[in-house]
Amino acid sequence: MTTTGTPDTLGRILDYSSRADPYPLYAELRRTPVARQEDGSYVISTYREITDILHDPHLSSDTRNLSQSMAGAEEQTAPAFINLDPPEHDRLRRMAMRHFGPPHTPGLVAGMDPALTSIVGGLIDDFAGKDQIDLVDDFAYPFPVTMICHLLGVPREDEPRFHLWVNGIIESIDYNPKTDPKEKLDNGIQARKALRQYLGGLVEQRHGRPGDDLLSRLANDDGPDGRMTDEEIVSTANLLLIAGHETTVNLITNGMLTLLRHPQVLQRLRDQPDLVVALTEELLRYEPPVHIVPWRAAYSDVTVADTVIPKGSRIILMLASGSRDPNRFHDPDRFDPDRRDNQHLGFGSGIHLCFGGPLARRETQIALTELVRRIDCPRLVADPPQYRRSPVLRGPIHLPIEQNGS
Repeated sequence: MTTTGTPDTLGRILDYSSRADPYPLYAELRRTPVARQEDGSYVISTYREITDILHDPHLSSDTRNLSQSMAGAEEQTAPAFINLDPPEHDRLRRMAMRHFGPPHTPGLVAGMDPALTSIVGGLIDDFAGKDQIDLVDDFAYPFPVTMICHLLGVPREDEPRFHLWVNGIIESIDYNPKTDPKEKLDNGIQARKALRQYLGGLVEQRHGRPGDDLLSRLANDDGPDGRMTDEEIVSTANLLLIAGHETTVNLITNGMLTLLRHPQVLQRLRDQPDLVVALTEELLRYEPPVHIVPWRAAYSDVTVADTVIPKGSRIILMLASGSRDPNRFHDPDRFDPDRRDNQHLGFGSGIHLCFGGPLARRETQIALTELVRRIDCPRLVADPPQYRRSPVLRGPIHLPIEQNGS
């Protein structure tokens, strides 16, 4: 099989002009399921091949396994377990999951419903009297970071500082050296340092003082895998904060945008709130928050779809393309909350399946249910809206919505 091809297609996908609707380009990309790029990397765009890679033990998430020509700067702090391989990845993930979900804490996410509902209700209360809101700035952006502060055990008086650091970090993710001032990048770097230092201080305070928050649980855990170091706890908390925040913001915003484009489904959700569970899964397939896994590295030569990928090669996984693969999903470009067998790639697959996925799902379910119930006659101000620059974490940077003010 010829593997050289579609470099122009990938370039067009990455270009900002395609951000509002990359899906026709994904269809073009799928004509060559495994495509070698000019820089020696390989782009994989079809469902079966992506899932094969995500479950292949010969693939690495550790940048140290990239060939020297493709490796970036070394991580100066303990990497989050998402950037590690077994057995270290498995050990750290097990230790985090003991306090984040089943089987050890099966009721954790469900037990957050009162706090989630309270935060959502308070944010929507602030819409009163406004003819127009920005769903990102006024709702989707502050909601998850407030919830993560609650989960980690950040004191309420520190939340404003925490929000400022998160703002600086998130803005730096979309840094464009051609158009943005360097201060935007520098602010992000300083915010990361300040946040890690702050989280480290919280962890130190938790030693010997068990509590219900996640930092306390991790700092005092003596389970079968031992205890995380303070640096590992900070990296885990940082991963939950940044990855969880971005995933939830995009999922809620993409979700509301999709509902406003499908008013009959919006009305169904208003009339049948239980629809939200299946609807959220379809959103994760149809308009996912994460479109691309920028790299995996091959430990050794691997064969995918009759293509040999050499050891050390960079592999780029087009998750959103795989979730619209017509060989796996019937009528994939149709938004269908009644879809069955919906094993999408919205949160990845395999050992790196998003460990914050259950929380992001529940946040989105509560948010969308309350938004469609309480916003009076919502209408899009602009379609398509303005999108953020990132092709990896794709979502609107603003989503202005008109409502009947009261």
